[in-house]
Amino acid sequence: MADLFEPLIVGAWTLPNRLVMAPLTRNRAEGTVPGDLAVEYYSQRASAGLIITEGSQPTPEGQGYLNTPGFHSEEQLAGWRRVADGVHANGGRIVAQLMHVGRISHPDNTGGQEIIAPSPVAAPDAMFTADGMKPYPTPREITLEEIPAIVEGYVQAARNAVEAGLDGVEVHAANGYLIHQFLAPGSNHRTDEYGGSPENRVRFALEVTRAVADAIGADRVGIRISPAHNIQGATEEDPADVAATYGLLVEGLAPLGLAYLSVLADPKQDLVQDLRRSFGGVLIANDGFGEVTTRESAQEILDKDLADAVAVGRLFLANPDLPTRWQTGAELNEPDSDTFYGGGAEGYTDYPFLDD
Repeated sequence: MADLFEPLIVGAWTLPNRLVMAPLTRNRAEGTVPGDLAVEYYSQRASAGLIITEGSQPTPEGQGYLNTPGFHSEEQLAGWRRVADGVHANGGRIVAQLMHVGRISHPDNTGGQEIIAPSPVAAPDAMFTADGMKPYPTPREITLEEIPAIVEGYVQAARNAVEAGLDGVEVHAANGYLIHQFLAPGSNHRTDEYGGSPENRVRFALEVTRAVADAIGADRVGIRISPAHNIQGATEEDPADVAATYGLLVEGLAPLGLAYLSVLADPKQDLVQDLRRSFGGVLIANDGFGEVTTRESAQEILDKDLADAVAVGRLFLANPDLPTRWQTGAELNEPDSDTFYGGGAEGYTDYPFLDD
């Protein structure tokens, strides 16, 4: 049995504890550039075993939400260098989550960038814009000829992240965004070699991850998946197909020697444990999408040997010194949901430390 506060070797990094700060979209990157507040925010949370940044677009057309940061311009990279320097100065480790949103976007948020996806099928519901909620537009189907350039966008962003001083990257293949849109039958209606069978639907995910691993070293690359999450129209409703698809995906990932596999799902599921065995490396469990992960539930995951580390979101958001608070049994700050998205320092960098 592992303890939450025991060290863990994850790829190229030695984590001082097994608490991973989950990626948390905060919509505070004015002009898509991480600024002074981002430097303070991430630096405050350096006691996490590992910080995964908010979802950040690898290319301009990968942006979906207002004021999310990217990894494709010099101005963005200058901001990220300051973030990485601040985290490292406080003894932490930080990796960039590369999130191309695909069809989960709106031109109002991206300066008119074209919306692309595996298939010309609009996502359900609507996107928040500066003018309020607007229906998702029907995306243009990605052509076979442009797939290599999209893969290269991820690769260059990964190189940029490492050049900016971050410790590695997480490939976001979950939550209904671009890679997940290729994986899921509900959003992938293609009839070519990237659609139809599970073998074809995992192709894009494997191509991206292999290329990124080749570029910066597999021991600096993790990947996040969310099997049967059924969110944002990326539906996976046939259990047999889900098992086949993610089984093939992880079978293809295992030989790469990635730093970790992060799974957003109940870690007690047989599927998750089957994927863990097939992967053969570090598994980060994230069971807190619907419910807040507590110290007790996180430790239980380790006690039952369901994962090697645990991703925590909302409580890291509100408690910059969460490992200390959990280890000492101290009272926790409560997250303020009204300040999750957008705004300034309030609800972002003003949560008190125990010493305060």
